[in-house]
Parts: sequence; structure tokens; C-alpha cells
Amino acid sequence: MSRDGQSLHGEGRKGTVLEVTNHTQSVEKEEKLEETSIGLASPAFAHSNGPEHGEDERTHHGDLEALNTVQTNSPPYSVFSKRQKTFIVFLAAWAGFFSPLSANIYFPALTTLAREFNVSSTLLNLTVTSYMIFQGIAPTIFGDLADMAGRRPAYAIGFIIYMGANIGLALQNSYAALFILRCLQATGSSATIALGNGVVADIATSSERGIWMGYATSGPMIAPALAPVIGGLLAQFLGWRSIFWFLAIMVGVYMIPFCIAFPETARNVVGNGSIPPQSYNMSLINYLELRKSRRPGNELSQTISIQERRDAQTELAKNRKLRFPNPLGTLRVVMQKDTGLLLFYNSLVYTAFYDVVASAPYLFQEIYHFNDLQIGLAFIPFGIGALIAPIASGRLMDWNYRRVAAASNFVIDRKRGDDLKGFPLERARLSVVVPFIIIGTSAVLCYGWTLEAETSLAAPLVMHFLIGLFLTGAFNCMSVMLIDYYPMSPSTATAANNLVRCLMGAAGTGIINIMVEAMGRGWCFTFVAAVVAATSPILWVLLKWGPRWREERRMRIEAEYNGSG
Repeated sequence: MSRDGQSLHGEGRKGTVLEVTNHTQSVEKEEKLEETSIGLASPAFAHSNGPEHGEDERTHHGDLEALNTVQTNSPPYSVFSKRQKTFIVFLAAWAGFFSPLSANIYFPALTTLAREFNVSSTLLNLTVTSYMIFQGIAPTIFGDLADMAGRRPAYAIGFIIYMGANIGLALQNSYAALFILRCLQATGSSATIALGNGVVADIATSSERGIWMGYATSGPMIAPALAPVIGGLLAQFLGWRSIFWFLAIMVGVYMIPFCIAFPETARNVVGNGSIPPQSYNMSLINYLELRKSRRPGNELSQTISIQERRDAQTELAKNRKLRFPNPLGTLRVVMQKDTGLLLFYNSLVYTAFYDVVASAPYLFQEIYHFNDLQIGLAFIPFGIGALIAPIASGRLMDWNYRRVAAASNFVIDRKRGDDLKGFPLERARLSVVVPFIIIGTSAVLCYGWTLEAETSLAAPLVMHFLIGLFLTGAFNCMSVMLIDYYPMSPSTATAANNLVRCLMGAAGTGIINIMVEAMGRGWCFTFVAAVVAATSPILWVLLKWGPRWREERRMRIEAEYNGSG
């Protein structure tokens, strides 16, 4: 075990994994799970990038992006079928919808709440800022808990807190209670994004992670745009309290399929999905299946015995020491040279995106004299762009991954996962980011001047669509790259992402209206776009020196591992 807790094995070799399928007649016992708090995408035990002895390499004629398929007796990276993965990722995306939904759903009701509690709009905006601060801090605890104890316990604890906060918000009658309960609401919901990314890394290899991550992040990415639409409708026709009752009911509905069918996926708990989790960590379906398998008449039909399962669980538990979640694992991610730069730049892109969203209610009311409902409906183009972005960027990332692999003679193993040592990961991911950044920042620039000129509503709405599509796409690409760096601790890595982006986003949203008033609409958003453009050379730095920093980290962790025995 390294001090940083980073895995030294290739992605497909991590975890104590037992392949339990109808076609498998033997049990793979040799592989042991390394205790990990932070995974490493550049493993110490690397396989050759060329075809190994005995491999069956199939290449489609004339297709430069065809995958070379490696056939070995190793167990698969994940035993979940495609249908199961689709269901798991759907629930992860739905869960991730809650945090940004809750952050933005009452934007259209801000002026109403200011009158209700007799406070200024600036003071009420502090509830938005405080929400983002807790949205950044809370995942540092929940991310480590999820990587240590499993995804399901972290989800369950978070949603219990979240439901209680929503009921309290619907019943409270003071600004102080609103402020405190919003912080509690953020604490309960904010872990869902980090957990969703962790779930994807549990079940998807690097070569297919882009599209699955696109699906998983579709919920969190479209929520900032759809939330004001929902909030505007509720506030206009049912009053502001209905917003929080809606959220409480929605999470109650979500918990039904979660409790019944959502399986544990954390690789240090269930390996590749073939090892049963702890009894308290099972879905209802998992529990019923396990009880059925333990009946005397069914044991002979099992590919592995109950005792072998218990041995595998014991081995995993030995390497998984339960403790109080430690946020320092998140800070270690932030302090790495490559991930630190990536997180900093990603947070600037997120802040630019969020500045547009957070200031839109104020600006649209000032320029176009919109009411709550009209403000909410004005976010529809943003929502459409943000909905398309994760899927489009995910497909582009997977396509570019295959293209770069073919150019580098790198063998992709979709079944067991790729060993990313020596693979130009930065080139595969960042070459997709650059065009998204160029178009997205240009749209921010144009957006400011359309507002300055007070043009027809169509112009800022078109800019909203482009900003939602391209800045969201860029953010998603860089988030996937971070998961590639830490595939065995994806929740912790995503918690680091949340910490940096939410703290910076909170600062940006806290001053954006002040900047608009002081600088004017055009120059304000020109400044926002200029900051992103001026820091874009960070991408070149990562492209040039990122592989070396990644390799240095791998060698350092390997030396620490060997030194510790």
C-alpha cells in the first residue's frame, strides 16, 4: 500500500475479481485488491502496447480506428451486462440531477423571497453562494466514504440529509432558517455528482468511459438550465414553498428504484461486480438473489461456492479498513502538478458557465421585464445545449481515444481495461477540449454585447444554447480526463473537482452582478471570456509535460509501495 493509496496495477487488473458467468467454469483467485484511496491511471505493472503472445487481434479492414481485441483468461473489468450498466448509469445520472437542480430551481423566485423575508437581493444571493461553498466541501467527505465503504451507503446518507433539509425549507419562515437549511440541502445532495462519476469508473474501461460518463453527467449538466424552468412554473402557480416540496417528493420517488435494484459497484467492495457486498449494502434484488443461491438445492449449480465468496469478501475487507472519511485525500489530488492545473482551468470554465446562468434572471428582468415564469422559460435553450453536450462530447472522446490508440499502435482491451502507461492520454482528451473552449468563450463574449445592445431576445438565447453546449462539453471532457488519472478512487477525484470548481464558482456568482453594474454588461462578459482565454495555455502545458508528470507519479508510488513491502 502506497502512502497516497494509489493503485499500481492496470485498470483491468485492479480488485479481487471473480468472474461469475454461465460460460465461466473456473474461478480466478490470483488477483488481489490493492487498498486504494487514490487510484492511478499509469500502473506499475504494465502490459505491452503491442499484441501479446497468444492474442487474437482482429482489425476491421480499412478502418483506422478499429479496436485490437486482446483475448486472455483474465476476468473481465466488469461482470455487469450492457443492460445493467445502462440502468446503473441512468440512476446515477438521475441522482446527479438533484444537486444542481436544487442550486438553481429557486432562481426565478429570488425576488419573491427577498420580499417575503424583507431582505436585499444581495443578501438573498448569499444563499446561492453558501450553497455552492457546501456543494464543494461536502463531497470531500462523501467521496472518501464512497471509495472506502461503497457507493450505496454514501448515496443513502446523502439523500436522508437532503430530504430532511427540503422538508425544513418548505416549512421555515425566516431568512436565517433559509440560509442554514440551504447549506444542509447542499451537503446532502452535492455528493451525487462525485458518486456518479465513481460509478462509471467502476463499470467502464477508459476506452468506453467517454460515452458512459456523458450519459452519467447529462443529469448534472442539464439541471442548471432546466431548474429555473421548473422553479418558475412552481413559484408562479403554487408559491415558492412548492419548490421544496417538489424536491422532497422527487427524491422520495428516486429512492424506490434505488433501494430495490441499484447494486453496489465500488471495486474495493464488490471487485468487478461478482462478489456480494456487505449485507447492509445490498439492494433488495441482490438480497433476494443471494438468499436463493444459499438454498441447499441451488448450491451445486453455482460456479463458485458460498465459502469461496466468503473468502473473497474477507480478502476485500482485509484491505478495506473502515474509518472516518478523510478529506485530505481530496487535497492530495489538488496538490498534484497535472491534476492541480487541470482542476484550476476546469473551474474557470465552470465559473464562466455559471456566471451566465446566475446573472440571467437579474439581467432578463432588467432588460426584458420578465416575470418568474418567463425567466424560467428563457433557460430552455440553455437546457437543450447542456443536454446535447455530454452525449456529443462523450462520443467524440471515445472516437478520439480510438484514433489516438490506432496512431500509437496501442492495443485497446475493452473487456479488461487498458493499461495507460505510455498511452498519450492527454492528447486523446485535450484535443477534443480545445474547439469546445474556442466556441464557448466566443459565445460568452458575444453574449455580453448582445445584452449591452439590448437586442432582440433571440440573440442572447442563441448564445445561451452555444454556451450550454460548448462550455458544458469542455467541462465534461476535462472531468473524464480526471477520472482517467484516478480510476480506482474516482469519487475522491471528482470531489476534488467539485471542491475547486464550486469554491471558484461561488466567488464568481457572488460578484457577477456587482461586476455587471460596475463594468457594464458587454465589458463584464468580455472580461469573463478573456480570463478563460488567457489561461488556456494550461492545456498546452498539460499536453507537453502531463505525460512526464504522470509517469513520475507512477514511479514514485511504485517506489513507496516496494519500500513499504
